[in-house]
Amino acid sequence: MTDKFDQLIARAEQLISRIEAVLPQPLSAPDWAASIAWRYRKRSGGHGVLEPVRHVAAMQLSDLKEIDAQKEKIQRNTQQFVEGKPANNVLLTGARGTGKSSLIKACLNSYAPQGLRLIEVDKADLTDLPDIVDVVSGRPEKFIVYCDDLSFEDGEAGYKALKSILDGSVAAATPNVLVYATSNRRHLLPEYMKENLGYTHTDDGEVHPGEAVEEKISLSERFGLWVSFYPFSQDEYLAIVAQWLAALGVPAQAIEAARPQALVWALERGSRSGRVAYQFARDFAGRQGEGA
Repeated sequence: MTDKFDQLIARAEQLISRIEAVLPQPLSAPDWAASIAWRYRKRSGGHGVLEPVRHVAAMQLSDLKEIDAQKEKIQRNTQQFVEGKPANNVLLTGARGTGKSSLIKACLNSYAPQGLRLIEVDKADLTDLPDIVDVVSGRPEKFIVYCDDLSFEDGEAGYKALKSILDGSVAAATPNVLVYATSNRRHLLPEYMKENLGYTHTDDGEVHPGEAVEEKISLSERFGLWVSFYPFSQDEYLAIVAQWLAALGVPAQAIEAARPQALVWALERGSRSGRVAYQFARDFAGRQGEGA
């Protein structure tokens, strides 16, 4: 009788272990010494983990050209943050390939020795932001929650979660966490012409936005610092090309000779962005190496 009872207990424990394996698990703290950056990922069982980024992009602030005004704003806000002074959540908006994401990576590398860390979160996982904040809230480091290429469609769950984390929850803001987001949409949501019909006018001509417009503005307003990026002129584009070619070891004479090719490359791509400049520089430097 005792043996059968022991077998029953053993089988029950096995069954409980299997059930626990498929149930969502609470987010646990990673090895914080493993990296300066982490990615939040969902496992097949539905529970999230913070995975260390083994190879962080070696971007430096000095590598970024022709965005000095934007760089100064982000650098100042980040420095205030790591020094424990008041700082704002940041929304970086504007043309694609103009250095929005690169600027955040460069700030991470510059301020990591002072305790800055970064957690990258996909838009689809923003509903788990409260769990992430709970895990890092007791840490001595300063954490940037980074959302790249952020935009929402009407009714997405992450939209409400992000609003609450930024400003709107009953809980006070966590002093060692800020949100830095990049987007091609200034208000993060699609805007339609029909929404303008919701505007009302008083007798004296005062304009009042409709509720749909107010709702779409409400999220972007919760970012205390807006930084806008603009398409580069031809001279700015060529300056960025020259900077990247020099960084890749191309001699000065070859850099000057590369200017016409760089313009043709941009024309074929339909863009004079920093990303296009970097891609051309890698292609040109590679071809120079073949001819050496």
